[in-house]
Amino acid sequence: MEAKYTLLCSGYNTETFVDVGVSGLWRLQKHIKKICTFDIVIVAAGMDGALVSVIGGLIPNPIIAIPTSTGYGVSNKGKTALNAMLASCAPGISVVNIDNGYGAACAAIRILNNGR
Repeated sequence: MEAKYTLLCSGYNTETFVDVGVSGLWRLQKHIKKICTFDIVIVAAGMDGALVSVIGGLIPNPIIAIPTSTGYGVSNKGKTALNAMLASCAPGISVVNIDNGYGAACAAIRILNNGR
């Protein structure tokens, strides 16, 4: 939500898609066409961070990934998701630090403003 409100305060429209994780890909498939309409996609994911790689393989848009500290077991307070996102096999994904929605939004704003 930090990314969403940072973008809104900067004058950019956003839309949030929740509960679209890889454990139920049909939930993501329902929204993928709409997700493709955005100039930049920010993906927040915890646990193993696999959602970023999945979306990176499905859409051509720039993606900024936010590993979250949520999870249990070996999620290690977000370090597992961070490492997975940094090692993603989907090329061109940018990754910010754990729980850094503000930083992801600021990166998106810089990219969007570059085209103006």
